[in-house]
Parts: sequence; structure tokens; C-alpha cells
Amino acid sequence: MSDRVAVSVEAGAKKAFATAVDWPGWSRSGKTEEAAIAALAGYAERYAPIATAAGETLGSDRLDIDVVEHVHGGGATDFGVPEQVTTQDRRPVTAAGGRRLAALVEAAWMAFDEIAEHAPEELRKGPRGGGRTTSKIVDHVLGSEQGYARVMGIKRREFPTSDRAQLDELRAEVLEILRAPSDGSVIAGKKWTTRYAAHRIAWHALDHAWEIEDRTEPEG
Repeated sequence: MSDRVAVSVEAGAKKAFATAVDWPGWSRSGKTEEAAIAALAGYAERYAPIATAAGETLGSDRLDIDVVEHVHGGGATDFGVPEQVTTQDRRPVTAAGGRRLAALVEAAWMAFDEIAEHAPEELRKGPRGGGRTTSKIVDHVLGSEQGYARVMGIKRREFPTSDRAQLDELRAEVLEILRAPSDGSVIAGKKWTTRYAAHRIAWHALDHAWEIEDRTEPEG
């Protein structure tokens, strides 16, 4: 028995992303399309708890990766961001589908918050001695959420990332937009569709959550 996972591939000159089109946040990169797909499959076990937290089930002895779309990436792709809004991202969203997207994004946020809360401040350095501390990563992720909200048409003055009350309000507004049925058009006349917004927001939270986990020195 296998689980079919529909995947889009965004390939730039130096890097490619493989994204599970129906699972916001499950997107991994590699130097080639093949490497990106292998990385995506390798993260199924890490993504499964996100699906579970959202009331979904992801898990089987074998994943059947089905590449349903290829798109050309640009400079942002090579920098490390899945930036292209694909045909898959332009599919309509039903009321039930919107609730599912919102639940998966919320689960990604919960995972990031939980991992960051229990992580040490100092994380393992990279091969060249670089890498942000946990608090710097948190500032980056939560600050980016304010930017994402603006792309979704949410008008709110910038606030400190430490202001949890405003963060919760902002996230609630984002989830309300994601839950709304959509014909696949861009949100608020800007550039993101509902599906792309869900993917981008959840990917960014999980990418940095997993970075924190990977750079945390084992105890003892």
C-alpha cells in the first residue's frame, strides 16, 4: 500500500524545490530536481506530526511521489525560497478545503513555537562558524509573518515580535483568510493565492523549526 503525493518542482539555476501540493509546509530543496524530491520524501516522517496535529493522516510504508508540475524558478529560488505561484496553487478552494489549509498552517505555527520555546539560545554553528541564535530565528520568523500578512491584504502596524497578543490576533486574521472559499484568484488583488499563502507561511515556519532542531546540541 502506498500514499500518492502530488508534487510540484520549482527549479532555478542552482537549486530546486519539491513541494507536496496538498500539504502546506512540506517542501524541501536540493541542488537538483532529483535531490529535492529525495529530500521531500525523507522529511515525510518529520511532517507527519504536523498532519496529525491538523487532524489529517500521512503515513504509509511507501510514498508514491507524482510530479504533476514543473516551473522555472528565479533568483529567490536559488537563494532558498520557493517563490513561484504554480498552476496547482491556483486551484479553487472549497470551504472544507480552506479549513484544512488553515489547520495545517496553524499546526506548523504550533510546531515552530513549541520547538523554539524549548530550544537553547545558542545553537550549533554551521561549517563556516555562522548561524543565528534561537531568538534571532524567532525574530526572523515572526517578523516575516507580519510581512506575509501584508501581502494577504491585512493592514496592521508593525509590532515587536515579543508582543504575543498582537501576534495571536494577526495569526487569527491570516487563518480567517485561508479558511475562506476561493476561486483560485490572488488574495486582495496582490500576488498570492490561498494555496500559495498556506504553503509559503507553513514552509517558512517548519523550515526554521527543523533548523533549530537540527542545530540543537544533544544533551549529555
